[in-house]
Amino acid sequence: MAENDTGHEANHPFAPSKLPGPGQRKKREVPDGLWMRCEQCESMLFRKSVRENQEVCPECNHHFRMGGRDRLNYLLDTDTFEELFNDIYPADPLDFQWGGKTYLDRLEKERKKSGFDEAVLTGVGYVKGRRAAVGILVGDFLMGSLGSVMGEKLCLLIEHATERKLPLVIVSMSGGARMHEGALSLMQMAKTSAALARYDDSGGLYISVLTDPTTGGTTASFAMLGDIIIAEPKALIGFAGPRVIRDTIKADLPVGFQRAEFLQEKGFVDFITHRHDLRDEISRLIDYCCHYR
Repeated sequence: MAENDTGHEANHPFAPSKLPGPGQRKKREVPDGLWMRCEQCESMLFRKSVRENQEVCPECNHHFRMGGRDRLNYLLDTDTFEELFNDIYPADPLDFQWGGKTYLDRLEKERKKSGFDEAVLTGVGYVKGRRAAVGILVGDFLMGSLGSVMGEKLCLLIEHATERKLPLVIVSMSGGARMHEGALSLMQMAKTSAALARYDDSGGLYISVLTDPTTGGTTASFAMLGDIIIAEPKALIGFAGPRVIRDTIKADLPVGFQRAEFLQEKGFVDFITHRHDLRDEISRLIDYCCHYR
């Protein structure tokens, strides 16, 4: 009897029909998002290693943009943040519509996408054991744009710091004023500046941290009013963007224009600090400045 007649060969685990050929092998797929390319040195980077390095390229030290919650977790001591003024929400006073969508539609979309209700986190926490009032602009939500709610929350935070004699730290990451609110958004520039003037009169210490990008109305108000202004390396800092300025004046701009290093050279920024050293720098400044005030 032939072997095929017994049926044994067909059921054997190493029968030829069971062995996967070149066309039968299942291709192993690399999960999406596992790797990323550095926009500065163009190295291929393992995303997890970048995240563990505080969103800094391990090859060239390029500082990637960081989400608001991650920024908060890296800056403050673990589990010390007490959020304040989180019950204020934006309205639509101008009944703004653009491309068939209302402002409220856009806000709802941003909430679902980012997990935040507004473009700023405000509260109190500890930086290496030093208690401070802290505001973190959230670039994930409408590019950290300055609107009525952000202005109100920042003013309440500044007043809270004034009443309790706390140092104030605001980390800016913003695309400017929020066009959906028109002049109501622009009013927040004067409003936050006035609150900071009262805080300064009370003897408070305000440390402003500028990250990439800090532009528009944010730059023209509270971001540049710090007693001490710290910037991250190569952060874009300015009012109008370099392309707008170049097209307006019809002239080439200096090398490095509107980058942190350029502004430090011109006296607009006091320090440029690597993200890894930011906690140390802020705690040192609080110790030094508050001791002599």
